[in-house]
Amino acid sequence: MYFSLCNKGSEVTMLRSKLPLVSQRCMFQFLNRVLTEAPQSRVHASSFAHRCALRQAKRIVVKLGSAVVTRGDECGLALGRLASIVEQVAMLQNHGREMMIVTSGAVAFGKQRLRHEILLSQSVRQALQSGHNQPKDMSVPALEARACAAAGQSGLMALYEAMFSQYSTCTAQVLVTNLDFHDDEKRQNLHSTLQELLRMNIVPIINTNDAVVPPPEHNSDLHGVISIKDNDSLAARLAVEMKADLLIALSDVEGLYNNPPGTDDAKLIDIFYPGDQHSITFGTKSRVGLGGMEAKVKAALWALQGGTSVVIANGTNPKVTGHVITDIVEGKKLGTFFSETKPAGPSVEEQTEMARSSGRILASLQAEKRSEIICRLADLLTEKTEEILAANKLDLEVASSSGRLPSAMLKRLSLSVAKINSLSIGLRQIATSAQNSAGRVLRRTRVAHNLELEQITVPIGVVLVIFEARPDCLPQVSALAIASGNALLLKGGKEAANTNHVLLQLTQEALSMHGLREAVQMVSTREEVEGLCRLDKMIDLIIPRGSFQLVQDIKRAAKGIPVLGHSEGVCHVYVDADASADKVIGIVRDSKCEYPAACNAMETLLIHRDILRTPLFDQIIDMLRTERVRIHAGPRFASYLTFSPSEAKSLRTEYNDLECCVEVVDSMQEAVEHIHKYGSSHTDVIITENAKTAEQFLQQLDSACVFWNASSRFADGYRFGLGAEVGISTARIHARGPVGIEGLLTTKWVLRGDGHTVADFSEQGTQTYLHESLPLEQKEILQRDSS
Repeated sequence: MYFSLCNKGSEVTMLRSKLPLVSQRCMFQFLNRVLTEAPQSRVHASSFAHRCALRQAKRIVVKLGSAVVTRGDECGLALGRLASIVEQVAMLQNHGREMMIVTSGAVAFGKQRLRHEILLSQSVRQALQSGHNQPKDMSVPALEARACAAAGQSGLMALYEAMFSQYSTCTAQVLVTNLDFHDDEKRQNLHSTLQELLRMNIVPIINTNDAVVPPPEHNSDLHGVISIKDNDSLAARLAVEMKADLLIALSDVEGLYNNPPGTDDAKLIDIFYPGDQHSITFGTKSRVGLGGMEAKVKAALWALQGGTSVVIANGTNPKVTGHVITDIVEGKKLGTFFSETKPAGPSVEEQTEMARSSGRILASLQAEKRSEIICRLADLLTEKTEEILAANKLDLEVASSSGRLPSAMLKRLSLSVAKINSLSIGLRQIATSAQNSAGRVLRRTRVAHNLELEQITVPIGVVLVIFEARPDCLPQVSALAIASGNALLLKGGKEAANTNHVLLQLTQEALSMHGLREAVQMVSTREEVEGLCRLDKMIDLIIPRGSFQLVQDIKRAAKGIPVLGHSEGVCHVYVDADASADKVIGIVRDSKCEYPAACNAMETLLIHRDILRTPLFDQIIDMLRTERVRIHAGPRFASYLTFSPSEAKSLRTEYNDLECCVEVVDSMQEAVEHIHKYGSSHTDVIITENAKTAEQFLQQLDSACVFWNASSRFADGYRFGLGAEVGISTARIHARGPVGIEGLLTTKWVLRGDGHTVADFSEQGTQTYLHESLPLEQKEILQRDSS
């Protein structure tokens, strides 16, 4: 065993005097770390059961495979890739983790160095001999791996030191052989050395001493102990010896596949369980290095059995290399995660496949049968009201005792008999709408004799709906998905777990009448939302229902999956100079006070300047005070008052409570400009008796919903006659405003012929068939001479 610390200053007591300035900074950093809070070490008994638990990993081993460290020509190191890995390791180390690196690369680095020396030597000899003999061949002879390792080891370590020094992080080199683990004394010395380095906030960089290591013996593993044949087995053995929480093995493949990567049937395995070896086919080993994927799996399973969690991931992909290690530690779905704990139910991928399969059958059902399912669900809601409310009471008690939910979310979480009856009525409206949804012909065209083209509405496919503490969302969205023939994945907030469970059971019971129970699935595993958003090959649309922050988080996390959502519900009500006093009081009260937690509640009240200091203005303020609405004054409104309410921190605030901003404008045009600047394109209202002013407001404002003399609370799928909504979209494409069945449909083109029609666009002297978008009975096919 060989050990070196930074610039060979191995005595801890002499670090201050003998180490360079960088190392002195490391000592100060170590002392500072002792005095500051860092991630607490966990009791090392077993591996983590779920990816999300990897955030708790304190001691981490990062194994860098030969394919990760070396360049594609196998001569020299991939410096850019290595630098990004060093940055991630240093960042985790400086945030209180204990990082260790098991690295390859000495042979490649030495090969580069020796080739350079040999070519330089040959060039000098040839120059000295020029004029006497013919030029000799400049090819480089085959280089012995041990010699390359001996020549490259020091250079590799110097490179690591230089890179880590940029982050004020100390490193130490440790070279080991298989004998160091088989000899009890040497193994104990190695353990003590590494333990001390970690205690001093130093990153150990470990490698096999390839200059002296003997060739690995086939099947030389001892009983219960893995033999050190390559850096995979070294990393596994080291992780178990040091009781590491996590081993990250970086290679040149994404992870484990059920078939060799690149083949048509190859599928990345997200989670690998002991005993699943039969489900994968091992290919050849990587282009460099001693181990292949079979060796990695064997080493990973051995480490897992020893209590260390393992992730095998790609360290060469330029799209993820810069954050692959930190993403894994954060629990993101990268590579293959090894777990000893099999979930009780199917994985989210399996749930998605089951939902898609049942969804295709659902889409092919007659509209009447889809309506039957929805009506049955409506009946079940009223029949099981007591059971639903009992579950909801449990959720409310847990939420109230925790004190973590704001009052607005508690209101959304709460169900009542009236709410359930309203849900049931809405579902029956959806059942009626289902009669004319999927399979409807939008356009029919005759493009040639006996050749007819149709544009038909069809389901989008698999829809993922993510919602927070709103259990009433579950039956609404389920009914809309059933009506449109879509498969549905649901991810509900844990605050409503009991209520969601009962509502899902009722939904699946209704689906069972036609054998389609699996068409609606609740993702009940501890799957992170960000992981779900990466399933771009399995999910066709994501609809987040919840806070502005949730919507934005989903939009950022979604990789290649469209997101149908809204921004904040910053809704405005503008009181024009020609407004009716009676209408103003009623509309403003309903818009703000009827349900302040809703996204269509008024958040900003714009008042025409001429209304200030009038009885109508006093009535508005008195009504808001009576309803206990807290007023935040906008800048202009505050300037008119001697003693103003608290000034609004922002004119773009969604309060979701009995609070609102009041601001003054000079005209309808200024109100429109204010809304365009500070609004969220959700719902905006004008109150006026001037029809011309109202029409200008309705035309100029480009919000999803624009109302004249009506409450902003009308922006709702139920009030629009849609029965329910999956959300209110403020997007500019596809669906906008309250999204009902139509928003869950797309189209496909169907061409029906007699089997003898040929699309011939190359016939001499003619031009292709010309046609217009007319009804079929008015259609005429024209053929004209191109001359």
